[in-house]
Amino acid sequence: MNAICKLMNFSSLRLSVASLTTYLRRATGWRRAGLAFVFGSVMALTMPPFNVFPLLWVCFPALIFLLQGVETKRQAFLTGWSFAFGFFVFGLYWIAASMFVDIKHFWWAVPLSVAGLPAFFALYYGIVAVAARKIGLSGLGGAVAFGLLWFLGDYARGHVVTGFPWNLIGYAWSGVLPVLQVTSVIGIYGLTLTTCIAASLPACLGDKSKSVRVVFAFSLILFAALALGGEIRLQTTKIDSTPDVRLRLVQPNVDQAHKWRNSERESHFNTLLDLSAAKGEKHVTHVFWPETASTYYLSEDTFRRKEIAARIPAAAAVITGVVRRDLDKDGNTRFYNSLVAVDGLGRLVAGYDKAHLVPFGEFMPLRKIIPLPTLAASSADFSAGPGAKSLRVLGLPLFSPLICYEAIFSGAVIDRDDRPDFMVNLTNDGWYGRTTGPYQHFAIVRVRAIEEGLPILRIANTGISGVVDPLGRIQARLGLGKQGFIDSDLPKAIPLTLCEKWQELPVWSEFSLFAAISTLIRLKKARKLRL
Repeated sequence: MNAICKLMNFSSLRLSVASLTTYLRRATGWRRAGLAFVFGSVMALTMPPFNVFPLLWVCFPALIFLLQGVETKRQAFLTGWSFAFGFFVFGLYWIAASMFVDIKHFWWAVPLSVAGLPAFFALYYGIVAVAARKIGLSGLGGAVAFGLLWFLGDYARGHVVTGFPWNLIGYAWSGVLPVLQVTSVIGIYGLTLTTCIAASLPACLGDKSKSVRVVFAFSLILFAALALGGEIRLQTTKIDSTPDVRLRLVQPNVDQAHKWRNSERESHFNTLLDLSAAKGEKHVTHVFWPETASTYYLSEDTFRRKEIAARIPAAAAVITGVVRRDLDKDGNTRFYNSLVAVDGLGRLVAGYDKAHLVPFGEFMPLRKIIPLPTLAASSADFSAGPGAKSLRVLGLPLFSPLICYEAIFSGAVIDRDDRPDFMVNLTNDGWYGRTTGPYQHFAIVRVRAIEEGLPILRIANTGISGVVDPLGRIQARLGLGKQGFIDSDLPKAIPLTLCEKWQELPVWSEFSLFAAISTLIRLKKARKLRL
């Protein structure tokens, strides 16, 4: 009797799924756009800190079913755009929080950040939907083609117009460290491609073809195999600590709205000094402060550098974010978002200028046409540095400096002609308050460590500071909204990863393979129809 009840329930479930599929295919007009928006919004839960990755296997097929019912390019574009718009509205809402730091001057930018940026990013996926409709979305070949096209949308978003590769589909696996290990071979774009295709396959399970179900089962087995292989890698790879190096990562937790007030600058600077000089369990050799930690021009301010030197151990050094300025050939002042190293005598011994600046935040594109202030740089734009470089500071292995969101760009975080031993990411997530943004940022940075086979230090004004080893394991962490410091050893790098060695060759090889498979399947189907 129980078996019969279960069979009846299973049949009811299949009937419910079939009814939902039919409903989605028959949806029209604004109802279809609204459903697309809802499913896209739900898909935001697959990203950090939620990481409900199984929802991808629901949301992607739902979009495919909706697109199967469109009749024109315009309808296809609106459907794909609405889905992506929902995804980005709820996945990137935290950007608007930065406007409230100075809401008096940036109130007008709140609707632009809440809806304008998502609307712009969604354009990529409106185009994806149009292309998918043209190629065809039926059967196994159509599902694979859709996954390939969504990947292209993610790739374009990560590279076009300076790029913004935030919340790529591959980051849905941020809560499953064993699966993330495959990024050491194919990178985050390769994991994104694999996930997009696999998550699209349920859309063709209604086909009577036995091969479809075999392929779907294989895709599930594939991720189980990736998880198993990743776990073996985690268990068998030994990571040693760098001898004679003891790090202190300082998180001052300064309110961004108060940070640049003249009346509080001295107090904030003393907080940094006190945290740096606090007694720890072991002798500290190097102290790290976050992005623009000091509101003084340290490269010019000898007095402040001597204050730093007086509070840290004689053989130690402080690596900190600063605002730097100089004059161009015409005598105009240029500003840089920079990193400098100050030794135990107060001397500047290394420096780096941020190269990948944030549009609208650190510089205004088309400044002559759009005479508006930027969020971080006010009326003056920051200037860009020359690019990735490796820095040498006495007592430290070679390291690659990354300021703020420079760390989100896969394949562009180190100087490949001068491979460093670790990466340093100075940042300030204080702009975004207690939102999902800082958690997403930390998860993204973690993947860079796995891709490059290099440990990464993340030092935030507030946000999430931490030490991550080359396998993405968190060795130490200080949470959002907390003031304090982390004392930690420095994990050693592992040998060159295949992702670092081959860069994008694996992902485009994978793309070519699946594109060929999709084409062959659709050609075979077309031949059968002709017969």
